[in-house]
Amino acid sequence: MCGIAGTYRWPDGKVVTDRLTDTLAHRGPDGAGRYGHPVGDGEVQLGHRRLSIIDLSETGAQPMVRDGLALTYNGELYNAPELRAELESAGVRFRGTSDTEVLLEAWRRWGTDCLPRLRGMFAFGIFDERTGELVLVRDQLGIKPLFLLRRGGGLVFASELKALATATGGKLEVDDAALVASLLYYWVPDSRCAYREAEKLPPGSWMRFRPDGQVERGRYWNLKDVAAEGQERYRSGEQPDLAAIVEESTKRHLMSDVPVATFLSGGLDSSYLTAIAARQQPGISAYTIGFRAEDAKFEAMPDDLRYARQVAQRFGVDLHEIEIAPNVLDLLPQMTHSLDEPIGDPAAINTYLICQAAREAGVKVMLSGMGADELFAGYRKHLANLIALRYQRVPRPLRRGVSAAVDRLPVATSRRGFRSVRFAKRFLSFADLPEETAFRRSYTMYDKPELLALVNPDLAGTVDDVLTEHADVYEDNELDDFVNRMCLADARMFLPGLNLTYTDRSSMAASTEVRVPYVDVEVVKAAFAFPGDRKIVGRQSKAVLKEAATSILPREIVHRPKGLFSAPLRAWMSRDLAPLVREVINDGELVRSGFLRRDALQRLAAADAAGQSDYSKHLWHVLTLEYWYRDATSGSDKSTRSTA
Repeated sequence: MCGIAGTYRWPDGKVVTDRLTDTLAHRGPDGAGRYGHPVGDGEVQLGHRRLSIIDLSETGAQPMVRDGLALTYNGELYNAPELRAELESAGVRFRGTSDTEVLLEAWRRWGTDCLPRLRGMFAFGIFDERTGELVLVRDQLGIKPLFLLRRGGGLVFASELKALATATGGKLEVDDAALVASLLYYWVPDSRCAYREAEKLPPGSWMRFRPDGQVERGRYWNLKDVAAEGQERYRSGEQPDLAAIVEESTKRHLMSDVPVATFLSGGLDSSYLTAIAARQQPGISAYTIGFRAEDAKFEAMPDDLRYARQVAQRFGVDLHEIEIAPNVLDLLPQMTHSLDEPIGDPAAINTYLICQAAREAGVKVMLSGMGADELFAGYRKHLANLIALRYQRVPRPLRRGVSAAVDRLPVATSRRGFRSVRFAKRFLSFADLPEETAFRRSYTMYDKPELLALVNPDLAGTVDDVLTEHADVYEDNELDDFVNRMCLADARMFLPGLNLTYTDRSSMAASTEVRVPYVDVEVVKAAFAFPGDRKIVGRQSKAVLKEAATSILPREIVHRPKGLFSAPLRAWMSRDLAPLVREVINDGELVRSGFLRRDALQRLAAADAAGQSDYSKHLWHVLTLEYWYRDATSGSDKSTRSTA
């Protein structure tokens, strides 16, 4: 895992590329390199920061240049051995054992036709000295990031957005539409970017830049098509062996020339991967988190730690327990900077602290259970939306009575919170709505009137655009299965926009590589070959994955209540962060700039403080957005906001 950067026909490309690469040093502390070559009336410059995982020798150094091709690459190819064997049988001679060299030679032989054959996580730029063309590529599911910015005929690209800001002297315009989207979701969708000029290369796609200024785009893999093909596989009677596919993916993700460990929350997803990994590598290390007793009680959090200990003992895993009791006042601005864009999920802190502890113990690679919930309908929202369909058949007067009664219940007292009340209030906020609107409301932060009340009135049209985009993505499919429609929307938006993003930035901030065996093209194909009634059976979520996991895990782990990979936000808000919340609401940059409305924020904070509603997540995201905005507009030339 590494950091990549470069420029193409960009003024002072060499200096800018060095600056970009320096900004990404945390992604690759083991080495650095740069390559340059003339292109028409300009030049191309490729930069690289290396985190050595496979082939630790100099034969794996980058940018890798061989016979007219130059490659800067971030990622891992889990089918590199097969591709290497095929290329060797065609006469290719390899100098080292890195997957970088395999990718370079695969491109030389097949060009863009090699892309659907790649199995892994990757983002790369490859330059052809003969044609003067630069091609940028991103993996099928958006595991690895790639940002780019174009001005005139020039291009600058990098693994992180902060590098582009550095390259342009910090003079990038903040995009209000992206900030509105982040308020709705508490993250920025992969289709948008927090800076107006910058963009993200979409998953499963490539861009080709030519010396004459022409730009060509292509898509080599489409999740919507994979989901439709999965539905047809099921109709034809084909049923994948999910247990075998997950096991094979996990084994591939263990390939490394350095130590590998796992995240182990004690939940199904991480326990399943850890059990498989422990059979392959006896005594493997795993890392888990716990919370201060008073915080866990206040948040009414489940005791995940005992399940993690049970899995570790059963499979001979070396378990490392980390108590999450950070100085959040110090960590909040640090994490906001690391995350690149405003992300309001406190799980990013957990990921960073786990990876930091693992790195200090000499571990460079971690396996995560990320992605299983999205693909196999494991979130509470998936089951809740199914229950909502049945709830809508309850007579309307009775529903009104239930809603009024629940509305009067407190979500917390001064000493403890009530999770069941929080869940009930959340459920009733969307249970009567149409399918797409209900699904969006089940996991986003605000409904339309609340969002309009929160932001500058001039942004009403932007709010409509953001909501329309969600509807367009949700409805863009050929599936006749409600559960799989939700899974597809999550895999296209929630997974790359939030979970893969914070996992990449948080882990790389600690110079650690996190691999995600569930977010694998073969696992994804298998996931959509199962109908929704195999994923949610009765009130049991992720049923088909649980069925697969019973071959290795004890039933107590497989069928335990769903765990949390979160943080005690209510405790933090009422104690550690209360003064900061007041400051940001009354005199923060977002309020002073006119983007957020002080009166609406004050109402949120008052309702949360009274314990009548749980707005801790909303207020946490306002803090992350505030710190991101301060950072984005802190230059001598303050960035302006775009309402376009």
